[in-house]
Amino acid sequence: MTTEKATFGAGCFWGIEAAFRKVPGVVDAAVGYAGGHTQNPTYHEVCTDTTGHAEVVQVEFDPAKVSYEKLLDLFWKIHDPTQKNRQGPDVGAQYRTVIFYHSPEQEAAARASRDALAKSGKFVLRRIATEIVPAGPFWRAEDYHQRYLEKRGVESCHF
Repeated sequence: MTTEKATFGAGCFWGIEAAFRKVPGVVDAAVGYAGGHTQNPTYHEVCTDTTGHAEVVQVEFDPAKVSYEKLLDLFWKIHDPTQKNRQGPDVGAQYRTVIFYHSPEQEAAARASRDALAKSGKFVLRRIATEIVPAGPFWRAEDYHQRYLEKRGVESCHF
C-alpha cells in the first residue's frame, strides 16, 4: 500500500485528529506542530504563541481508498475557516486555519477547494482566512496529546 500525507490546522488539534481518524482510508493521524521557527517545540512553547507553529494534524491516508479532496471536504466542515487566529474559545496564531500541502497536486486541489467554498455563498459576509502553504517539518506532539479524546472516552471537544 502506498500512502500519502496531508497536514491541516483547524484549531485545537484533539478534535481534528478524532474527526480524521473516523475516515475510511485514513491509516493514521498524529497531532503536532508545523509552520513555525522553533525546532522540536513543546506544547507549552507553542501555547505561548511565540514559536510561529500551528497545532496541526498530519494525516496518513491511502489515496486508493480516500481522495485528498474528500479530506479537504472534511477539513472545511469541522471548523470555521473565516476565523484567522482562533477557533471557538481558543485564541492565538497556533489555532490558525491552515493547509500545509505536500505536492503541487495538493496545492492545486486545496486552492480549488477553497475557491469553490468561497463562491458557494456559505460565507457571504466573511472572507475565508485559511492559509495554503508548503509543508515543512512536522513536529509530533507529546505522547499524552496523541488520541487525547479517545483516551478520555469522548467524541469531540464540544462537551
